[in-house]
Amino acid sequence: MKVEISKEAFQKLKKRFPWVYKNELVNVPDCDKGSVADLIYNGEYVATAFINPLSKISARVISFEKTQIEREFFYERIKKALKNRGADFNSKNIMLSLEKKFHSNSLRLIHSEADFLPGLIVDKYGDNLAVSFTTAGMDNFKGVIIEILIDLLNPKGIYEKGDKIRQKEGLEIINETLFGNVDDKFLIIENDKKFLTNLKEGQKTGFFLDQRKNRKTVGEYGNKKTLDLFSNAGGFGIYANAHFTKFVEISALACSQIEKNCELNNISNYEIIKADVFKFLENEKEKYDLIIIDPPAFAKNKKAKRGALKGWKYLIVNSLNILENNGYLALFSCSNAINSKDLLDLALSSSIINKCNLEVVEFLKQDVDHPYILNIPNSLYLTGVLLRRV
Repeated sequence: MKVEISKEAFQKLKKRFPWVYKNELVNVPDCDKGSVADLIYNGEYVATAFINPLSKISARVISFEKTQIEREFFYERIKKALKNRGADFNSKNIMLSLEKKFHSNSLRLIHSEADFLPGLIVDKYGDNLAVSFTTAGMDNFKGVIIEILIDLLNPKGIYEKGDKIRQKEGLEIINETLFGNVDDKFLIIENDKKFLTNLKEGQKTGFFLDQRKNRKTVGEYGNKKTLDLFSNAGGFGIYANAHFTKFVEISALACSQIEKNCELNNISNYEIIKADVFKFLENEKEKYDLIIIDPPAFAKNKKAKRGALKGWKYLIVNSLNILENNGYLALFSCSNAINSKDLLDLALSSSIINKCNLEVVEFLKQDVDHPYILNIPNSLYLTGVLLRRV
């Protein structure tokens, strides 16, 4: 099947950006969702893509070279993704060879478009694999992909995690074991820290693996008193290993996780506050030498950005009110709509209100098992900055 694209789409594809929107197709084809097609401009081949007329992103490039999309194609792409993460294919245990590089038994093996496999997410938790198929095209090859993962990695079990984004592709949300037996609860060992997670019920594919490096980096600045806002499972606060840590989290389930994770890491001097962070900051008077702000995505798209910036401004201003002189403030945005420049602008305007200066200590992003491809700007979705009040 051949699909004609517009000049605008052609210009983007020349820069190797892999998405074509519905309004950039000259004619939207009448085909099954997830069909494979050649994208054509002025009669010339441009790329091979998954086509889905139901989705706003109607074409997702899987190759810029004319090729057959079959088992061998996926085998080589998956193998390349593993090699890029340091997998040793001469090792008897490929999964174990990956653990040594990342100092963790858990990491992302395949990261969708950033590994040139649009709609495929694969995370490793020990001998378990958690997978998500978020595009119709990748979902059509689910059986083949599972076979390849079994062949290459010999996992104990594979679990499919449903993602709401599947609905935009006309797919049902599915949560089920696809192969073998999967651990319900799993102990993540990351550097010298331990975190208990539920692979079948946790957020994402179980845990926020993308913050691994940032947890370690920011944690090194913790000392006396740490405040971990939107703390989820408590990763940042636990890494800080301060004399006292306060966790603020609105989810009861997450609060129970924090307590278990503190016990696992022999942390005894802490407090867990089950509360809305915005309301908590209204009344908090204690001072801290490290504050982490890592909220969920306030702005999942550009339309929501203005409101998100107001929320962020409130958080930073009020956090600076309770930050010690020479204390550290870590800011993280997990939305491409709010980037590091936005965070710096917010921090600057907040420092003016608080009549203080802020020094940039570190720029932070997702760990390298979640690749950032320059040609795909939205593959940089997690940005952060560590600041010091001076």
